[in-house]
Amino acid sequence: MNQRAEALATRLEQGVDQLVAHVESMTPQQWAAPIAQDGRSIGIVVHHVATMYPLEMALAQTIANGQAIAGVTWDLVAEINAKHAGEHAEPDRMTTLALLRQNSTAAATAIRAITDAQLDIAVPNSLYGDTPLTLQFWLEDHPMSHSYKHLADIKAVVSEFLAEQLLQI
Repeated sequence: MNQRAEALATRLEQGVDQLVAHVESMTPQQWAAPIAQDGRSIGIVVHHVATMYPLEMALAQTIANGQAIAGVTWDLVAEINAKHAGEHAEPDRMTTLALLRQNSTAAATAIRAITDAQLDIAVPNSLYGDTPLTLQFWLEDHPMSHSYKHLADIKAVVSEFLAEQLLQI
């Protein structure tokens, strides 16, 4: 077993577990609440995390094969996110969590199969101005950290939501 890949996969799973636990404790109103700086609802963002794992891992495989990431830009990411939000405006929570578990498990399994040599491969990455970046960086900055990044925003929204409810009492 590759210890570096195992550590990455374990951190991905831990982040998803934290996200799932938090989302399972939410009310339907919280699930539907918008994330201010994002504009999407919590539900849409969680569904987004679930659906991005296959794409993020496909790009990881590109890097693992020594091929540059080309044509991927932050503008393209914004387009993908906007299209996703339009297509999944009111995602079902249980279906979304099942998809999140399924896709994150597949991502963790794929990460565990990566070798140290592959983790060290650096290729130009168009998302970062063609900076040569390693596969390990990609995994840490995208599939591994995705749930953590969005969970922080979600926790802030839920805290605001609860504070507003207390003010109404």
